[in-house]
Amino acid sequence: MRTAVAVGPGTGGVLRTLAEDGTPAAPARAVPDLVAAIDGQERADAPRWVWPSTARLYPRLLDAGVRVARCHDLELAENLLLGHAGRHGEPRSVRAAWARLRGEPVPPDRQPRDRPAQPSLFGDDAGQDEPADDIEQVVAVHAAQQRAIAGLDGFALLAAAESAGALVAAEMGHDGLPWSAEEHDALLTELLGPRPPGGLRPRRLQDLADRISAAFGPRVHVNPDSPAQILKAFAAAGLPIPSTRAHVLKRLDHPAVPLLLEYKELSRLHTAHGWTWLDTWVSGGRFRPEYVVGGVVSGRWATSGGGALQIPRVLRRAVVADPGWSLVVADAAQLEPRVLAALAGDRAFTEAAAHGDLYAALSDAFTGDGDGGLTARAKAKLALLSAMYGGGTGEAVQLLAVLKNRFPDAFGYVEAAARAGESGRLVRSRLGRTCPPPSAGWRELTSAGDGDTPPGSQQGTAARALRSRGRFTRNFVVQATAADWALALLGSLRRRLTVLTFPRLVFFQHDEVIVHTPAELAGDVAAAVLAAADEARRLLFGDTPVVFPMEIAVVDRYADAK
Repeated sequence: MRTAVAVGPGTGGVLRTLAEDGTPAAPARAVPDLVAAIDGQERADAPRWVWPSTARLYPRLLDAGVRVARCHDLELAENLLLGHAGRHGEPRSVRAAWARLRGEPVPPDRQPRDRPAQPSLFGDDAGQDEPADDIEQVVAVHAAQQRAIAGLDGFALLAAAESAGALVAAEMGHDGLPWSAEEHDALLTELLGPRPPGGLRPRRLQDLADRISAAFGPRVHVNPDSPAQILKAFAAAGLPIPSTRAHVLKRLDHPAVPLLLEYKELSRLHTAHGWTWLDTWVSGGRFRPEYVVGGVVSGRWATSGGGALQIPRVLRRAVVADPGWSLVVADAAQLEPRVLAALAGDRAFTEAAAHGDLYAALSDAFTGDGDGGLTARAKAKLALLSAMYGGGTGEAVQLLAVLKNRFPDAFGYVEAAARAGESGRLVRSRLGRTCPPPSAGWRELTSAGDGDTPPGSQQGTAARALRSRGRFTRNFVVQATAADWALALLGSLRRRLTVLTFPRLVFFQHDEVIVHTPAELAGDVAAAVLAAADEARRLLFGDTPVVFPMEIAVVDRYADAK
């Protein structure tokens, strides 16, 4: 059973029961308290809720202590369907979808900055500035989506997984990642010195800045935050360089280089995750970021605040479980190469991917090849990554030739995706997530290129554009399918954790999850992770022998997991 939801002004709304194909199964009914109505029906029937946006409505339910098992997120589904049709970037709101159905002008989506400020403490003004949803539009758009999804192989699972991911994202933002402000402050003090007054550099950074200037001589003052001043100082010292990137600096023999490298690292920590970040994003012992489901075209998530997907390794010691609780940290080993093995169906490659260490299992194909001093396992890894990401220089050329000879179907799979991209065609993930089409400018540029011309010419520019899109689509089919698998894992794991009642998913990053759990349930959570990974494998790839092993650690703090 499905129930459509239209959020009304104030606390009310409209609900309507639907059949699985989206046709109405009962009259619409207005409810004065939408949250209470959803809570009551969830307890009684646990329908799949059909609503415009999980990101907008579900936090309101979570704040009231209401959690739901399933939903269909109309905006996310519309975005996937638009992408499948090669129409990335078109408005995806219910109003926009309704207008498309009726052949009317399509209104733009509301931008995040246009949304109302956070409601007051008691919620009396919750949603008062948001326009009310129209239940007729919700029902019609959902029915149209169901018809479209029914004609696309695998897409029903993709839409369900994307919607489940939206529930997980909202719940993780609500529950928060356990975070010790005391540990974080102690770490910053240890590395940077005491917290400085506003606007000043921490003591350690100021000391490094003074030593950097001194390294260039008594008459030179260099602001290490100014690349222009750094370039000028090195040029004056007879060491002209094109940029201040770390790999460029490391080639220089100058006393300022190690100081600059240390300054860059500590300054990055202070800017991105210093005391201001701590004040903004951590409260009540929890870090609560804002996740954006499908924020990247490949299906990977992004964040609109907090930088949860880029927690530096040095900060992981601040992620500490509550007393009596544990962190179950699990990540998929060598996920993308295993996805390629399952996608390609290459028999020899698939047999190798049935082992724990894929690179080691493939290493016999590379023994004695190349002269770069790499181990056979390292060569196998380099060859696979080059095949998936489009590498083709140095020893990688020889290793790719070995890969092509030993595993022709695997190599051919990504090569076909690259050729499709170079010809301007679309490629898709296992479940149907679709890459963006090339721009009109790309088509105009590449229509005159023959791919075999001097690099500085117009045709040479076109050839580079062709190769660049080929590298993108080559990786897209693998990375987007890995995102499909990860979403299926999240949905399955969330369902299994619900049975255990207390454990909470508190972190997700591409191929890694963290569950915060009572210590006595850690073993059950680990088993749930393994079962979810296997279910995701079967959902996407059927009875493939490729395994997707999860490396699991039960720890008190995140830093101890690896």
